[in-house]
This record gives sequence, structure tokens and C-alpha cells, in this order.
Amino acid sequence: MTDTATEPGNTKPWFPADFLWGAATSAYQIEGSPLADGAGPSIWHHFTHTPGQTTDGDTGDIACDHYHCYADDVALMRLLGLQAYRFSVSWSRVLPEGRGRVNAKGLAFYDRLVDELLAAGIQPAATLYHWDLPAALDHLGGWLNPDIAHWFADYAEAMFRALDDRVQLWMTLNEPWVICDAGYLHGVHAPGHKSVFDPVLASRNLMRAHGEAVCRYRTIGNHRIGIAINLEPKYPASNREADLAATQRADAYMNRQFLDPIFLGNYPDEFRDIFAEGWFDLTADDAQLIRQPIDFLGINYYSRGVTRDDPSALPPGTISVRQSDAPHTDLGWEIFPQGLTDVLTWIKDRYGNVPIYITENGAAYNDPAPTNGAVDDPDRVAYYRGHLLAVLEAIRKGVDVRGYFAWSLLDNLEWAYGFSKRFGLIHVDFATQARTLKSSAHFYGDVIRSNGACLNT
Repeated sequence: MTDTATEPGNTKPWFPADFLWGAATSAYQIEGSPLADGAGPSIWHHFTHTPGQTTDGDTGDIACDHYHCYADDVALMRLLGLQAYRFSVSWSRVLPEGRGRVNAKGLAFYDRLVDELLAAGIQPAATLYHWDLPAALDHLGGWLNPDIAHWFADYAEAMFRALDDRVQLWMTLNEPWVICDAGYLHGVHAPGHKSVFDPVLASRNLMRAHGEAVCRYRTIGNHRIGIAINLEPKYPASNREADLAATQRADAYMNRQFLDPIFLGNYPDEFRDIFAEGWFDLTADDAQLIRQPIDFLGINYYSRGVTRDDPSALPPGTISVRQSDAPHTDLGWEIFPQGLTDVLTWIKDRYGNVPIYITENGAAYNDPAPTNGAVDDPDRVAYYRGHLLAVLEAIRKGVDVRGYFAWSLLDNLEWAYGFSKRFGLIHVDFATQARTLKSSAHFYGDVIRSNGACLNT
């Protein structure tokens, strides 16, 4: 990798010459038309149509209507100068029952999208699973059924055979921690389970599915495959022994739960205490399967966690303490760019210098409505500036960061928050589907064109 960021005496904030600049989205959050052209329902379709589960009862039935507006959206990507676009595939759009018959019309949508991207000079980066499990598989136990590893691998193989001739970056799963914690422990995401036992099974089967998919890719794929993990560095709320121990548990639960099995072949020792009688160790076969070598690691970063011991809390028995003197986003997440540098250098120190892409980073703010064809969002501009400089600092410390995907290209359905939280570089009027570039979009375009040099102004 060409590295201009670490040349002696170089203090300008520019990035390696071959650094990849992109933006990211996910299928259910933007596509709309979840049952169009033979697609099957997903757990998120069912979840959002259950009263009381989302803000204002919002659903992804229309969302950003990307299913019909994809060509216009790609034109906006080209206008911004994006070099890459990370999207996810709706499993139930391609396999309505989750397994078996491939829905040709559903697959054709992604075929058209990839061709449109390539025609615009934009590299497609595909995520196979961003939380929208086919409802038909959930009826069979979903991520609690050990057979799902094979179902997922079959689905992955269908996508590899269809698109690997044009897609060079693949991700198996997006944020398996959120799937387990929000979907199976707290029940605030689909499929809405509230159990201290289910997250252990879901975690194990997600990792087995990841390993199976990587194995399939090695037999038929010709490019690169990895996984996107959300990380949140943990800092103790005090020097009390209980808080220091809690910080280690929180770090194991969120940051090491998936990286240790992938890179070290085991789960953190703290899990025996966190889940007690609900925990069981990896078998040798599962450990070998999960530890399949990956070509890169995707990191999603938004904030840090200041951790306090709380035995009354659900696993891992900790709470995050809000820092009242710090700035926060509209979701209440602390703005802490240093945490991104810290977590990137921690990965290098613990797991080796694996190639890394920042696959998500961004902020939700209560943006104003468009005025005269513009949306001014200075807080988001400041957020991106600070975090891009944090990435650059990690590169200067020797971390092999190869690209950055802003979250998100478009305002979209922010899961259980519905349309109440806006992350987009591009404002979406959900009533008219009108798109308006925000100030942050213009700023990010300048970053791409200057390869980061504009951060110094």
C-alpha cells in the first residue's frame, strides 16, 4: 500500500494514494418495496409492522425507494466523487424462503445496481447480511438453529456466483454484536427476543455462518472477503476495582466477542462469568471453522463507552456512564474521535496488522429542512473532520487502514427509531423522495478530491 501519511516530516493530513473513499447503506433501511417482484418478508418487515416497535410506527415499505431510484442515487454518488459504495443484499429478496429457490427478479436488482456502479466508476462492496433475516428462517429458529450456518453459506454462494465477477469486496455479516445484544438479549431489534441464553447461541451460529461463507468463497471467489464488526473502546468510570473489572467484561462482551474467535480461535475467558450456566465452550471443529483467514476487517465506529459496574444490569453486568461535559449526537452518543484511533491501534497490537476498512462512521443530527436547495449541517462536518483526522493518526502509527465508508449516504430508516434520526450525507424528503446534498456531502466530496489534504484548512 502506498503510504504518504507516514513519510518523514509529513504533517499534512493526507491519506495513502490508494486509499478507498466510499459511503455505506443497508438494504432494509433504504430499498423499500420489501415484497416486490417475488421477494419474501424479513424479520424486520414483521418487526416494523408490529405495533409499538418503531417510532411513529415507521416501516421500510418505502424508505428511500432506492429499489426504484437506484440509478439516480448512483448519479449522486458520482457527483460526490465516491470511489466505492457499500450496500447490503436483502437475503429474502434473493431467496424468498431463505433457502432453495433463487428469485431471479430479486437477484436482477443487485445485478443492475452493480452494473450501474461500475459504469459510474464506483467500486461495489457487498455485505451479505445486515440484520434482515428471511422470516421463513426465523420460523425455523433463525440464528438459534445450528443449521443456519449452512443456509447462510448456500445463500452466500448464490451471491458469489452471481456477482463475484464484478464485486471485489465482500463482507459476510454486519455488526453481529448488535444482532445478539439488541435482537436476542434486549429485544429492541428484530426478532425481538429477550433472553440471557439466546445471545450465546446466536453469537455461536453467526460466527459459524461467517466461517462457512468464507470457506465457500475460497472455493469459488476470486477477490477479498471479510466481516464488519462494530467496536466501542471501553474506559473505566473510576479506578474502583469493580469498575476496572466491569470495563474488562464490557470490552470482552462487545469488542472481543467476535474478534477473538476469528483471530485467536476462542472466546474471551470473561464469558464464563458473564453468562454463567448459559455459556458453553467452542468445540474444536467450530473453532477451526470460525478461524478461517479473512482478507480484511471492517470496523464500524461511532462512540466510546465509559463503564461502571452494575450487577443488576443484564449481561455483562455493566452500564455506560454519560459524560455530561462532552458533546453528543442526536442519538445521545458521545463524540470521541480519539476512541477511533485507540481502537484501531488496539486491533494492531492484539491481532496483528490486518488490513482494515472503516466500514461505517457517522453521526445522527436533527438537521434542518432544505432551504434553497441546501441543508447546512456543520455539526456533522465537524464530526467527520475529527474522525478522519483520528483515522489518519492511526495510519501514522502504523495501522493498515485502507479505506473509509461514511455512514450513511442517505437519510434512512434508522431501525427502531424509524425516520426520526438522520445520518445521511444526503437529505431525503420521505414524502416526496427528493434528495438534497447537505454541507457534509460537499465537505466529504472535497475530502475525496483532495485525498484528505483539505482537512488541514
